[in-house]
Amino acid sequence: MPPKPYLRPSHPDDNPAIAAIIRSVMTSYGAVGPGFSIEDAEVDEMHETYDVPRSLLLVVDDGAGRVIGCGGIAPLAGGDADTCELKKMYFLPEARGLGLGRELMMTLEEAARNRRYRVVYLETLGSMVEAAKLYQRLQYTPLAGPMGNTGHTRCGSFYAKTL
Repeated sequence: MPPKPYLRPSHPDDNPAIAAIIRSVMTSYGAVGPGFSIEDAEVDEMHETYDVPRSLLLVVDDGAGRVIGCGGIAPLAGGDADTCELKKMYFLPEARGLGLGRELMMTLEEAARNRRYRVVYLETLGSMVEAAKLYQRLQYTPLAGPMGNTGHTRCGSFYAKTL
């Protein structure tokens, strides 16, 4: 039987794999250039960026030590203290459709509650249709516009959920 994927906290050694996943997924959606998260300085140092109070970065390990997905929470830039952003949630194609996105989001929501956040905000591309379906199934409400000041000016879909 093949190993079962599982969630775990990120480690510094995961940085290259996480950066490669982010760049691969964003490029596959044509989301390259200023205003997209692929340009964020944190992409190459994800573990260190999220290894701070009120933040968390989880990776999806394929069960054999290979990172196949990631996602995290952090305070919303330019937002209030009660709001976190669910960020950098990306999966390699082989990790999609297995329920890992739902598991990751629910785990991050629990982590947000434990860090005393009341609202989870996220933004995505309109072309990420399957992701939008997941957000709505998990009771995220579509918003008319962005919250905070993330710098992701080219994202066109925004969601929030009160915990």
